[in-house]
Amino acid sequence: MVNEGPNQEERDDTPAPESALQADPSVSVHPSVSINPSVSVHPSSSAHPSALAQPSGLAHPSSSGPEDLSVIKVSRRRWAVVLVFSCYSMCNAFQWIQYGSINNIFMHFYGVSAFAIDWLSMCYMLTYIPLLLPVAWLLEKFGLRTIALTGSALNCLGAWVKLGSLKPHLFPVTVVGQVICSVAQVFILGMPSRIASVWFGANEVSTACSVAVFGNQLGIAIGFLVPPVLVPNVEDRDKLAYHISIMFYIIGGVATLLLILVFIVFKEKPKYPPSRAQSLSLTSPDASYLGSIAQLFKNLNFVLLVITYGLNAGAFYALSTLLNRMVIWHYPGEEVNAGRIGLTIVIAGMLGAVISGIWLDRSKTYKETTLVVYIMTLVGMVVYTFTLNLGHLWVVFITAGTMGFFMTGYLPLGFEFAVELTYPESEGISSGLLNISAQVFGIIFTISQGQIIDNYGTKPGNIFLCLFLTLGAALTAFIKPDLRRQKANKETPENKLQEEEEESNTSKVPTAVSEDHL
Repeated sequence: MVNEGPNQEERDDTPAPESALQADPSVSVHPSVSINPSVSVHPSSSAHPSALAQPSGLAHPSSSGPEDLSVIKVSRRRWAVVLVFSCYSMCNAFQWIQYGSINNIFMHFYGVSAFAIDWLSMCYMLTYIPLLLPVAWLLEKFGLRTIALTGSALNCLGAWVKLGSLKPHLFPVTVVGQVICSVAQVFILGMPSRIASVWFGANEVSTACSVAVFGNQLGIAIGFLVPPVLVPNVEDRDKLAYHISIMFYIIGGVATLLLILVFIVFKEKPKYPPSRAQSLSLTSPDASYLGSIAQLFKNLNFVLLVITYGLNAGAFYALSTLLNRMVIWHYPGEEVNAGRIGLTIVIAGMLGAVISGIWLDRSKTYKETTLVVYIMTLVGMVVYTFTLNLGHLWVVFITAGTMGFFMTGYLPLGFEFAVELTYPESEGISSGLLNISAQVFGIIFTISQGQIIDNYGTKPGNIFLCLFLTLGAALTAFIKPDLRRQKANKETPENKLQEEEEESNTSKVPTAVSEDHL
């Protein structure tokens, strides 16, 4: 239960009070008595039952209906929903990085170039760009449950298609399976902030968003750790096919189980809105889809955040895709440790994401926290760049983990900051635009850094990313903290309290009339 404002405890347990006339069946009123010129208590009145004996403009929706916006109450199901989402997001993220984490092994098995294997990662980024806006529209049109089922089903289908690519000449089949999974990702990445807003109270939204993003990062972490263990670097392609099939079967079974769980657990929305801001967004008139996008691009603070988020997340995508190649460059034969370094980056980032989410729920310092995390990301990247070639893997583990704590921890911060800057616009559209920026910069950075590494080495490639992170930190400083959702949550309880006092006063009127009549 989340305390949203004054008298919250009473509102959580019971719906808004009806008038005294309805509450006491022993009080009778003569049919000819009218309490207010606009509201009649005659049985034949056409007013809704919940509006009888209430002054005009103060009628409440029926407390038994699922759309009763006068009750602010969090659902017990909310944690199950966000955990199931986090799990199938994890499964999809694993499939994104499973090729890149053992890049050299798949190059040998399929007989293709490193650039071809890189495209198995970049297809996730490329697919997202044209499909984001249609999927965001579908999210607005059909809601959370339909989008969750579609994303989980596509993720499951892609996993099973890959099982048809266990021969060296069947590389196109694995490409098809990966493209299907990349389409599933479009139905996943824009969901965290939407789930947090629809299901969680005002003091939980940042934590919930962090948990939702947490699953995606955990999937990347497992994608770095497990493939090097399940698929060893052996020359015999038949043995490689056997080991690859084990990995593909495991992920196919997990994806199927998660699809079943999504079908059982995922609901469209809770019975009651969990926060004042969500209650207001449910009662506000719907803006046009294209109008919402146009409105977002008129918001300079949001435009700056789109650019800075894309620079940070794009750098993370490039590092994740090329990490195996960079580590093998300096430490030949260390495929397993390359995966462990990737695991360290993501695990540290998950810890950073959870800590930053809890901090935001307590402090609401979105601008300050985002700027500090961005600057520390830059510092971590610079230190990692100049320690990668020292010849000591333990140093790389420490510097990579420090960088990951801030770089990956920034991702849920960006989502929540965007929702604050753009409220009451759709969370799906704002987070989707952030992800488009991340995919665009991810493709540019991955291709550019890959070419720089091949021609000049790892240090110039990493310095290339440091320059853009410096630009991102500078632009973040110019974002003004216009926290619109927080303002809505703070202002509304006062209005609600005033309405409650008015209702309390008017509820005494019919009783007095009835007593006079009796």
